[in-house]
Amino acid sequence: MPSVASLFKGRGQSPLSSDMLVNALPDPLLVVDPSDRIRFANLAAEQFFQSSAKVLQTQGLSEVMPFDSPLIALVGQVRSRGSSVSEYGLVVATPRIGIHNVDVQISPVSEDPSMLVITLRERGIASKIDHQLLQRGANRSIVSMAAVLAHEIKNPLSGIRGAAQLVESSVGSEDKALLRLICEETDRIVALVDRMEVFSDPRPIDRAPINIHEVLEHVRRLAENGFARSVKFSEMYDPSLPPVQGDRNLLIQVFLNLVKNAAEAAPDDGGEITLTTAYRQGVRVAVPGTRERINLPLEICVIDNGSGVPDDLQSHLFDPFVTTKPGGTGLGLALVAKIIGDHGGIIECDSVARKTVFRVLLPTGPRPPKGSRQRA
Repeated sequence: MPSVASLFKGRGQSPLSSDMLVNALPDPLLVVDPSDRIRFANLAAEQFFQSSAKVLQTQGLSEVMPFDSPLIALVGQVRSRGSSVSEYGLVVATPRIGIHNVDVQISPVSEDPSMLVITLRERGIASKIDHQLLQRGANRSIVSMAAVLAHEIKNPLSGIRGAAQLVESSVGSEDKALLRLICEETDRIVALVDRMEVFSDPRPIDRAPINIHEVLEHVRRLAENGFARSVKFSEMYDPSLPPVQGDRNLLIQVFLNLVKNAAEAAPDDGGEITLTTAYRQGVRVAVPGTRERINLPLEICVIDNGSGVPDDLQSHLFDPFVTTKPGGTGLGLALVAKIIGDHGGIIECDSVARKTVFRVLLPTGPRPPKGSRQRA
């Protein structure tokens, strides 16, 4: 592997010290030549691209990334402008490395502007968690308002429906059809209000040790015998995963909802859903308003090969009333986020065309009951 010093032609530093410094960086760093061939990759880049530096140095950017990758377009922009470019929240995705949300900085080397330094900084789960916790605060305000409105709306709706039923017996057949329409629409609004009231339910969940693989297998069997008959399922489970402390029925509701969404998003021909579990070290978050920090090492993913979630909806996907379905209420994923939040966990989504990943992160044990429960 060529040394950093030999590539940059720097002065006053030995090749060893340069290599040590660059390889110590936690962020992936690449150096590309005028033909966009990779000339250097630090250790973090090897891990990111899941390939050794020697292999990477035999390839160009177009071989490591898809030809339509925005990263390649940014490199062209730097070459045409002759100055540095930074891009935030860029999605980098390949079948080999999966989906990564990164901040990118590309700069020409001052001694040789035809050589470019590409630095990728992965936007960690922490930023997604912070965003979701902020969303929960906003959602709680919406839910509190909805709970008040639900109480005030259901009483007059009951009166309207009762009056329509009384009038129905004394009118002609044409008017009866209109009165039945009033009753049906009243029932529909009441059903929507009932769904909203679930969000303001103050009761704590019943916790018990749950084998998450049994939950996933139950959901898969329901799906394969119902709404997902034409979809191919595959599983990648970590058999050593410890139990989840939670409510089995609520967790079934969560993953049934996610699998149903995945089945609806998957193509009619060749639709695939992959269920995965893994134990991930190092994900710890602070609970707002307390000194508590919780570990979220249990990862459960529902992956589909559908067309993906539109970019403008991804950051609001778990908000109430946000939906891409015609006639949908937009409460399904909001309820999923609420249930996962009540379990002390986090749900997030990464999506590009032909690969959408809903990732649930859960703690291994119960959280203290006082002042620690977060509601979506």
